[in-house]
Amino acid sequence: MIEQIMRGYQEADTEKCVSILRYFNPVGAHPSGRIGESPNSIPNNLMPFVQQVAVGRRECLSVFGNDYNTPDGAGVRDYIHVDDLAEGHICALKKILSMEGGCITHNLGSGHGFSVLDMVKAFEEASGKPIPYKMGDRRPGDLATVIANAAKAKADFGWETKRGLEEMCKSAWNWQSKNPYGYEDAPKD
Repeated sequence: MIEQIMRGYQEADTEKCVSILRYFNPVGAHPSGRIGESPNSIPNNLMPFVQQVAVGRRECLSVFGNDYNTPDGAGVRDYIHVDDLAEGHICALKKILSMEGGCITHNLGSGHGFSVLDMVKAFEEASGKPIPYKMGDRRPGDLATVIANAAKAKADFGWETKRGLEEMCKSAWNWQSKNPYGYEDAPKD
């Protein structure tokens, strides 16, 4: 719906430029460990749950589905480092600043998928902490695999991901280990 609103806005004023960016599972944190994801309530994506298990805020992770047609039976998703996502925003902004009107849409993702269990293993390696999990039933509507096709972003403004799974997990752990309760316990400078 938001995309339709943005397209309608641009169609109503054809001199305006609009960039629609579709994200695929941002993960990670700033290398300093001072900026990271800090959900205010129950997280709505995988990695904050994994991180909270690693710091002891949650007992275990629930994995929804182990019977998908994937290598390990768990759902596979495309994950992107938050710094790659930020760079994608900069590229998109440069692109629309060079335009004289129009609306562009791009997927920002890696084009590669990792299963929930791949993510757990990678985070265990990055943190040195075990991530206990329990298998549950599939959630209604979940697909086995969701992976971005970011070819248009590469073609239109030369953007592609530079950081991999190891860097995503290391930076996320750097943030979470320094801020086990998120910004609530952040040091004051």
